[in-house]
Amino acid sequence: MAAARGCKRSRRPLGLGVFPLIILFPAALCFSELSFVTEPSDKMVSHSDHVVMDCLAQGETPVDIRWQKNGARLLESDRVHFLPNGSLSLSSVRRGGEQSDEGFYQCLAHNKYGAILSQRARLTISSISSFLTQPSPVVVREGSVARFACSVSASPPAIITWEFNQRALPLETERITVLPNGVLQIHEVRAEDAGVYRCVATNIANRLRSGEAMLTVNPAPGAKPLMKPQIIAGPQNISASLHQTVVLECVAEGNPRPLVSWSRADSKPIDVFGARVLGNGNLVISNVKAQHSGVYLCRATTPRTRNYTTAAANLTVLVSPSLVEKPESQTRPRAGTARFSCQAEGVPTPRITWLKNGEAIHSNGRIKMYNSKLVINQIIPEDDAIYQCQAENSQGSVLSMARLIVVMSEDRPSAPRNVHAETISSSAILLAWERPQYNADKVIAYSVHYMKAEGLNNEEYQAVIGNDTTSHIVDDLEPARNYTFYIVAYMPMGASRMSEQVTQHTLEDVPLRTPELSLTSRSPTDILVSWQPLPAKLSRGRVSAYRLSFRTASDEEVTSMELPGNGENSTQHLLQGLQPDTIYLLRLAVSTRVGWSQPSAWSSHRTPKTSSASVPPAPNLELEPLNCTSITVRWHPAPSDAVVQGYKIFYYLDGQTESSNIQFRHQDYQHTITGLDPRRKYHVKLLAFSSHGDGYQAHQIVSTPGCPSAPNRRLATLPAPDHVHGQTNSSSVVRLSWGRPAFSSGKPVSYSIRYGPVAPYNASAVRYLQTTEQTVMVQGLRPNTRYEFAVRLHMDQMSSPWSSPIYQRTLLEAPSSPPLAVRVTLIEEDTALVSWRQPEQPNLAVTHYTILYASQRAWIAGEWQVLQREASNTMALLEKLESGNVYMVKISASNQAGDGPFSNMVELPVLKGKTHQGKNPRHTYSQTDTTAFTDGLYHFDEKSMSGIIIGVCIALACIVICVFILITKTKTRKSSTSKMIGRVSGEVMQNGLPRASPHQAENAEVLVPMMENHFIDTKGGTTLMINRDGPIISSSHNKTRKWNIFRSAEKCITRNNQVVEISGFYEVGKTVLQYEEEQAVASLQPPSLQIFYRPLGESESSQASEGSRETGDSGNFSQDEAESSSPNSSPNISQPPFICLDKCGPSENAATEKHGGSSQSAKTSSCVLNICPHDST
Repeated sequence: MAAARGCKRSRRPLGLGVFPLIILFPAALCFSELSFVTEPSDKMVSHSDHVVMDCLAQGETPVDIRWQKNGARLLESDRVHFLPNGSLSLSSVRRGGEQSDEGFYQCLAHNKYGAILSQRARLTISSISSFLTQPSPVVVREGSVARFACSVSASPPAIITWEFNQRALPLETERITVLPNGVLQIHEVRAEDAGVYRCVATNIANRLRSGEAMLTVNPAPGAKPLMKPQIIAGPQNISASLHQTVVLECVAEGNPRPLVSWSRADSKPIDVFGARVLGNGNLVISNVKAQHSGVYLCRATTPRTRNYTTAAANLTVLVSPSLVEKPESQTRPRAGTARFSCQAEGVPTPRITWLKNGEAIHSNGRIKMYNSKLVINQIIPEDDAIYQCQAENSQGSVLSMARLIVVMSEDRPSAPRNVHAETISSSAILLAWERPQYNADKVIAYSVHYMKAEGLNNEEYQAVIGNDTTSHIVDDLEPARNYTFYIVAYMPMGASRMSEQVTQHTLEDVPLRTPELSLTSRSPTDILVSWQPLPAKLSRGRVSAYRLSFRTASDEEVTSMELPGNGENSTQHLLQGLQPDTIYLLRLAVSTRVGWSQPSAWSSHRTPKTSSASVPPAPNLELEPLNCTSITVRWHPAPSDAVVQGYKIFYYLDGQTESSNIQFRHQDYQHTITGLDPRRKYHVKLLAFSSHGDGYQAHQIVSTPGCPSAPNRRLATLPAPDHVHGQTNSSSVVRLSWGRPAFSSGKPVSYSIRYGPVAPYNASAVRYLQTTEQTVMVQGLRPNTRYEFAVRLHMDQMSSPWSSPIYQRTLLEAPSSPPLAVRVTLIEEDTALVSWRQPEQPNLAVTHYTILYASQRAWIAGEWQVLQREASNTMALLEKLESGNVYMVKISASNQAGDGPFSNMVELPVLKGKTHQGKNPRHTYSQTDTTAFTDGLYHFDEKSMSGIIIGVCIALACIVICVFILITKTKTRKSSTSKMIGRVSGEVMQNGLPRASPHQAENAEVLVPMMENHFIDTKGGTTLMINRDGPIISSSHNKTRKWNIFRSAEKCITRNNQVVEISGFYEVGKTVLQYEEEQAVASLQPPSLQIFYRPLGESESSQASEGSRETGDSGNFSQDEAESSSPNSSPNISQPPFICLDKCGPSENAATEKHGGSSQSAKTSSCVLNICPHDST
């Protein structure tokens, strides 16, 4: 690939003070470039061929071309010639030995501006070597699968064919398959397949035949038994260059014959255009590309079942380097600083080297190379040259060039004087200096340079500030580190020499995070916890101690221990005396002299089961991030007597569950996990398995790095607030405090506080506060939630970066609502099942539930039976319930913060002696079934019980008093009635007994007399019977009367009645009289009576209406209904009101008896007496 061409203008000048150089020296940025028109390329030739390697450069003449082989200068000889156009001619090329012409060639172009080196070209001479793998004898049963393998090292790759009994093997596409990698597969082997097989490898260099291998076919012993699918030849990890053909083999057998399918572990689709299945399950990918890289899964499944087995292999596609960031040409003054950046990508990861005029650069005090960058400090005239970035890997190389032009200037200012530094915090240092002694008035800007004092190739940072100040705060430094500083003064025509260097140490701080844990069990009762020491960037000081905490998954009690921060075993600890087959949660915290870090998240590990069988111990596991999306897993077995059959790897994202495992053979010790997310934490578990089962696990956690990106220019800002601390005060309040950076400015400052829940992350949930104090109370937080807090400083329209975040969890809040959906189901005669749901409350953590239940009698006495259940259990059994009782049940939720309210009580009747019939004898009672009952009667608490008892006593006393009064009044009424009988009876008897009218009575307000020995109670019940002229009684005196409930009148039947003495009056149509009578003897009075009554002076010609209908219990009905029901009634005849007795007697037949009828048997009558008004018009 040719180097960069054309004129490029620098897009990143040194600083604010050197921009005039771009205007004064435009020609310096556009020089007569030296570049390649043609570069050498890879070639493959045969032995003794003639080869020409092309190279053509352009630029300001003269341009000189020289050649290099394997990095050394190549000289002319009798077989090596340099052509006038710069190309290289090789005659009669040779292979092997000291005179071999194979190797890497590059051409070097040189002119007065400098020199550039071309890309690397490889010369390969075709050849074919001995076989790497030869076929081996195979013995199989008839009907099974036979497989032969053959491989050879050849350039170009050889084509492999097979011979059977020294003749070309006839290929049957359905049964015999030859893969491009040289593997021969014979399915459903027959007896005629037995014989001698060998492979033949051919390329342009030669043809080779392998040794012979015998295939022996044994007859099948009867019917083939059922057999689960087995993969007898699975895919192997493979690396392939771009555009090659890749074969992933998968041979499976079983009975019935299994089906083979392919998928990717990352769930991405397989390229259907470039991939095909060859034979019975082999995946062939032609013209592979970078996107084909990944883990491929072969799955063999028994048809129409769920029996399957899998095998996995990783395909790595090798990609030649490509530059994603190229260096840019620059113009810099003498004593200035130049920076070149270069970023490349490829597989494997390219290695970056820097060249100056075609020769490798070596680091020294002024020139440093780090992180793919080249930094040249204190530029001198000899630094004016052409610089190249070269990225190379096994697939090739690529270069990019840039020019550094050094500008010379006279009358430069002297260097800044008296530079001194002062530590402000763990991340900030204050620098101060004096102006240059000479030409200080020409200074337009200062440049502050700083880098770490320890180590080689440390990156140097630069901050440019104006000439109006001689102090600067350098922030965002790493804690507990030494930094070196110097200052340079700039004028429009150049820069001063650098000032003297000063070194200053930042303060220690709390560790930024904790190490990743590795968990391994050596026995069922121990866990070996180990970790790697934190790098200085994360420890932020010398680690003084570790705090290891652990507990079981089912227990809230945490055991903690402090371990020393230095010593031989300071990065591991063995926990002993644990429970077998138990999940343990572990976490770690780290301390410096300043304080403790936030503890890590809980990591889980299950101790092995106790077993007499000897299973393999945990392998020694090593994890290394390969790039931002890949992790390299390496392991080697631990010493053991167990025979390892293979290995299993599990990996999953932190916070997720384990995924399916990937199996490897016992001879595999490395695997690359690809397709991961950058900057994420992953759990990797590895175990060995044997015939006795899975062995002990090795568990480690690893974080993927961030993907490379274009670097951001560091800008000078205010230092962030330090020593940020938080304290949780309640379930909704956290108190924050922090320290103000110790810079000398006395200007007023303000702070911003950013906070939000940690998970799940939601940008809309992030909140901000403003304050001028160094403490703040953050309110309105959700209970039992982990929050992230950060603080920022503001001054003079400038803002600092956010401080390092701290994390605080709000306290638990007691449940504010009762459990939901409380249901009680009677599952046996004396046992009920109670179920419920957790209260609807955000982030509610329930520790246990309390169930109260009692019978009605015990409930009134305040005697409850109590049950408690863990939070994970939302059901309970109520046992030994007594039949014939109604039980009350209610539930509350509780946690460490307190108890929640009880639910509404649910009524559970336990019926006496009742058994459930049918298939489902259960009946469920819930809150909704008893809402009226609970709300109306039982919605009380225990504190109200005493009031209820007092109220019941008062009510009983009132009832006794009322009964006494009623008895007293009844005696008085009987006495007064006997006195009135003599006066009234004669007058009534003179009027005679009228006959019933066939018509309906008119509406009239009538006073009805009340008889002796009869009364009307407070509910309207009476023993009185009345007709139009007065009350009557039955002729039978041996009657016993019973009060009944009110009933609606249905029909009115007219009967002759007997007049009795009158002693009082009642209003017509307003009272319903009802009674039950037991008639013991025959009577002239019929058991069913219909008696009419009309006011005094009315006509006696009224007749009963057969069609009268009522409208209510009062007996009132409409006039229209009366008229329509009695069409034969005369309008001139006055119809009196009447009283109707409904349903007198045991049936309606009693109402049709004649006046003179009699009954010889005892009967029970229930009569409803209505006074029915009627309009005479």
